[in-house]
Amino acid sequence: MTMIHEHDFGTPASNKAQQVSLEIDGKSITVPADTSIMRAASMVGIDIPKLCSTDRLKAFGSCRLCVIQVDGRNGTPSSCTTPVADGMKVVTQSEKLDRLRKGVMELYLSDHPAECATGDECEVHGVAKKIGITESRYAATSTHLDIAKDESNPYFTFDSTECIVCNRCVRACDEVQGTFALTIENRGFEARVSSSGTSFLESECVSCGACVQACPTGALTEKTLLTIGAPTSSVITTCAYCGVGCSFKAEMRGDKLVRMVPLKDGGANEGHSCVKGRFAYGYATHSDRITKPMIRNAITDAWKEVSWEEAISFAAAGLKKIQAESGRNAIGGITSSRCTNEEVFVVQKMVRAAFANNNVDTCARVCHSPTGYGLGQAFGTSAGTQDFESVEHSDVILLIGANPTSAHPVFASRMKKALRKGAQLIVVDPRVIALVRTPGVVAAHHLQLMPGTNVAVINALAHVIVTEGLAKRDFIDARCEEKSFKEWEAFISLPENSPEVLEASSRVPAGEIRKAARLFASAPNGSIYYGLGVTEHSQGSTMVMGIANLAMVTGNIGRKGVGVNPLRGQNNVQGSCDMGSFPHELPGYRHISNADTRKIFNDKWGVTLDSEPGMRIPNMFDAALAGNYRGLYVHGEDIAQSDPNTSHVHAALRAMDMVIVQDLFLNETSKFAHVFLPGTSFLEKDGTFTNAERRINRVRPVMKSATGKSEYEVTCDLSTAMGYPMSYGSGAEIMDEIAATTPTFAGVSFKKLDEVGSLQWPCNEANPEGTPTMHLETFMRGLGQFMRTPYVATDEKATRKFPLLLTTGRVLSQYNVGAQTRRTANNIWHTEDILDLHESDAELRGVTDGSWVKLSSRVGETIMRARITDEVPAGVVYTTFHFPESGANVITTDFSDWATNCPEYKVTAVEITPSAQGPGAMIETHIDGDVQLASIIRMANQIAANFPATDAPEVKMAHHIVQFWTPVMIERLHKDVDKSLLSPIALKALEVMLVAK
Repeated sequence: MTMIHEHDFGTPASNKAQQVSLEIDGKSITVPADTSIMRAASMVGIDIPKLCSTDRLKAFGSCRLCVIQVDGRNGTPSSCTTPVADGMKVVTQSEKLDRLRKGVMELYLSDHPAECATGDECEVHGVAKKIGITESRYAATSTHLDIAKDESNPYFTFDSTECIVCNRCVRACDEVQGTFALTIENRGFEARVSSSGTSFLESECVSCGACVQACPTGALTEKTLLTIGAPTSSVITTCAYCGVGCSFKAEMRGDKLVRMVPLKDGGANEGHSCVKGRFAYGYATHSDRITKPMIRNAITDAWKEVSWEEAISFAAAGLKKIQAESGRNAIGGITSSRCTNEEVFVVQKMVRAAFANNNVDTCARVCHSPTGYGLGQAFGTSAGTQDFESVEHSDVILLIGANPTSAHPVFASRMKKALRKGAQLIVVDPRVIALVRTPGVVAAHHLQLMPGTNVAVINALAHVIVTEGLAKRDFIDARCEEKSFKEWEAFISLPENSPEVLEASSRVPAGEIRKAARLFASAPNGSIYYGLGVTEHSQGSTMVMGIANLAMVTGNIGRKGVGVNPLRGQNNVQGSCDMGSFPHELPGYRHISNADTRKIFNDKWGVTLDSEPGMRIPNMFDAALAGNYRGLYVHGEDIAQSDPNTSHVHAALRAMDMVIVQDLFLNETSKFAHVFLPGTSFLEKDGTFTNAERRINRVRPVMKSATGKSEYEVTCDLSTAMGYPMSYGSGAEIMDEIAATTPTFAGVSFKKLDEVGSLQWPCNEANPEGTPTMHLETFMRGLGQFMRTPYVATDEKATRKFPLLLTTGRVLSQYNVGAQTRRTANNIWHTEDILDLHESDAELRGVTDGSWVKLSSRVGETIMRARITDEVPAGVVYTTFHFPESGANVITTDFSDWATNCPEYKVTAVEITPSAQGPGAMIETHIDGDVQLASIIRMANQIAANFPATDAPEVKMAHHIVQFWTPVMIERLHKDVDKSLLSPIALKALEVMLVAK
């Protein structure tokens, strides 16, 4: 491996179409108008000295080293700030220019250390040598060389003695990150970079690393560069945190990772990063890593380290024993959204081919499964429509149930850039998130709805657009089904969907809804971005369909600056869905009942696949408590911490006879495991991740596997031991199989990705270079389908006993269940889960800021520290779920989305009382009765309530159940359910299914 160097052209590229021809040092070049002379010179191989310029930032012209001469013009202008002109003749080297540059450079050296701790990383000495000086003639009477370092940030140091006040760090914070945490204090000789008069740690700095990357000296430097030394090799790979999927250069010195540098050519991030991807990679080599397999007979026994062969044999024997006793459907697996597409593909293949059932699911079940269902119904495919760059072309952005500055910070920086340029923002969220008001950004409207009323708000917005004549009829006539639109138009125009009627539910003033609707409908380009605040509701799927309706009725599909864009939570949650991790779908979102699709895999795998859907994760838990599901392979997910109603999950896991966990660390789920198979970090993987914009990025190994095996090898070994031999020579070989069996990936290969960097699916014969924007001229399903979206209030309501509504989310410094970030220095910012509540709710209960409180719901209770804030309205409380000690999911219930069983994390009725002590042992709720039957009744009635009553709902419900329920669940619905507990529509659906059968 060698060092990968990305060329710096000094100033950003121009996007002008007009071309300009000029001559630089006798070399002719034609470039777009508005290109700087510095960039044009760089393009013909002429490197003009510079310190304040970089192609990630707008030209500034402060260092005065890049001066040039232009024929016919007086003076020596800065090449970075001077645009090219047609016929211009430029000179970059002359005696006069040499003299000017040397004089300026001597001034810099007079107040700069003779030797810099970062060596060649400091460009000052390098530029000085380049222009021919090694020391300054000036004897400074006063310097800044005695200023103390700011070591407060855990990842980088600020050494003001090396600072040349070039403003690059300040501009990076402003232009790239959009936080405005840095400034220049004082003037003249006393001018210094300042983090607003305090330390970096105490400032508004979000530790994205943009300032460190921009700094041309050693003033802002990664601490690892000082402790490990300068890197000697680098590898391009992809971040393993959120769904943005940032590309990085992993820079190594020997076998040690020195730093992660965001890649300028990264399609998703274009050289930017956040604190997690840039710095929080230390978990990969943390001492808590388990690197050897372990087994035990009972979960009360101590773990025993064994060989890979013994662990695999033990696991396979346990699973085969269960199937011999309870049938082939008594076991299953859960794939990981933190692992590569190749690893996920192999796990679902093992379940379908070796386990001989379809009991495979993924963590998307608990986050974006409603996205798959809702967008599939409306558009015909289960993914977002745009690339991230598209947001910079938006005129109005509708942000629903997402907090990008915390959960998707690199994309948030793009969005803030668009907003600072003039785009307007509508925020739909119960909380006052940062983007409602942040430096340089003020939302035009904040529709602060009550948790659980998303569908009420989306319907009210659509009602205004239709009834006020704002619908884009030309788009609708050309691109959408006439019948579905007319039915939806009649539905959405009903008075019950008006902002005035729905204000009572949502608490959003009708006038605000009307203004926001008019703003969005009138935008030349209106885009919609949403997060888990949309999907993790009892009507998550309905809301996604409502969003799709809004995009279609306003004509905002099929070009830049528009679209429907789910912000995915984990690095490969899109990929895990693409790879066939749902129990009803094979790779490429093709239903398991389709005989032609099954034939592709039957022929390739040499098996006969089951045609019936398997169990979803909640179904697995219910079946375990019913005694029918006894074995589970959990691949890289901590379901005991991340899934709702922790008592229910724990009871289900405890009921199983063989739980196999494959992960980096012993986690909450491993407490119930009989086999622990060590996994590999992203730094050891060879494969691909697919991000939220459908971008397939390479993940390349930076270091050897700490376990001696790749994860797909382990899965293959287990499959082989189960009786279905599987073996691959490389990750590339697995991708070739994916491409051969999955039409949307037909043109994808490691070779192609290595050539072009990344691809966005569909990538096939029709789209060989991928598809940045979906549905350009037609939808994947042909014509877009409007879906009626009746608002059905959640069953999880505030009561006298539990009068507050809890909603959950993330913070910037931590990630998901915290397994990775809690093992890094990120803990310095967020050491525990905190409960946010409004001042009035706190005062009513005698709660003070920073005190311990007991948080209780109908399924459990926990203790955490309170923070009194106006970021939540009265009646709503908020917390995160990063720390197992607080166990936020002890509180969340098993209510879920009607169509997909995605848990309703965002609405839980709770009460708060002061507590004299901090968190203790988890208090579990006893799980008794026929849990599976209770779930079947609840789900059946939910499904019935969500199909419009005027649209043969019994037929729709019957079709839905056959598509997504297992045969056992359907049989129990027919035979075991007390029919008096079912709604009239559900009863009619039963009759329809009996007739069809």
